[in-house]
Amino acid sequence: MGVMSDLRLEGVHHISCITADATANVEFYAGVMGMRLVKKTVNQDDPSVYHLFYGDEKGSPGFDLTFFEYPGARKGRAGAGMVHRILWRVASAGSLDYWEARLADNGITAERTPDGLLFADPEGLNHELLVYGGTDTPLIPGHIDVPPEFALQGFHGARAYAPRPDATAMVLSQVMGFTEAEPGEWVLAGDERSGVYYLDPPPEERGIPSAGTVHHIAWASPLDQHDEWQRHVTEAGLHATPVIDRFYFRAVYFREPGGVLFELATIGPGFASDEDPDHLGEKLSLPPDFESQREQVEAILRPVPDPRQWRPVSAS
Repeated sequence: MGVMSDLRLEGVHHISCITADATANVEFYAGVMGMRLVKKTVNQDDPSVYHLFYGDEKGSPGFDLTFFEYPGARKGRAGAGMVHRILWRVASAGSLDYWEARLADNGITAERTPDGLLFADPEGLNHELLVYGGTDTPLIPGHIDVPPEFALQGFHGARAYAPRPDATAMVLSQVMGFTEAEPGEWVLAGDERSGVYYLDPPPEERGIPSAGTVHHIAWASPLDQHDEWQRHVTEAGLHATPVIDRFYFRAVYFREPGGVLFELATIGPGFASDEDPDHLGEKLSLPPDFESQREQVEAILRPVPDPRQWRPVSAS
């Protein structure tokens, strides 16, 4: 059941979450957190709701934080079988100082730790900023207020509540190519990017998958290896879906034994497939299969803030 020698995954591709309010979501992540809204589209499994993608300047895999909007959804709670914290990289302790002050100025209380900064977004989604000293290329968004030296640099990884840590660890190591750095700390290192995944004991309270929680985490697969990855995961008995074309990338989904929904997502074709790279996220983008529904979709979706208001002067 081991990973085939020529297969690799390049860390985290994206992390998808749930919001009850797309407008407030854009204001927080594009406005406060300095991320670039790189794609404003719809949930391809339910085109009546938004799917928002935030990233660096290019919408690179390794930064993409995404949200499905379900208006009016109740507040959720992370529990067993769910990712409960998203980990981000920053360049320095000075960056932590900057974000602690910026979040406070925007009504968000953060907790300083020896290694990072903990906080939750307005819907309760937990984040941690960590000083990164590795060799991965920083993925930096441009923002009118956030200096590049303090900007987020992409995902470091995530923490999940693992009710079956041994079974999950077996899949991470024997199927997906993770290595255990410390007990409960699993590292996925590709040729260009890496990611860390922590397995934590779950709380007694049952999880509520809703606003302010993570829906799934996706790991980055080279485009030319994706079909092989699908076969490999299926042969490991993980009940993977067929390859699904999401237009901006291709996807394979499966649940690891602890219950977390995993996705393998391809590096490419990318968000510039249907938009000028200088104008990503400014208009509603619909993949070709959904273009015929534009009139109905636009009538349902509520307008969100124009992301151009937060773009740096040097950006188009």
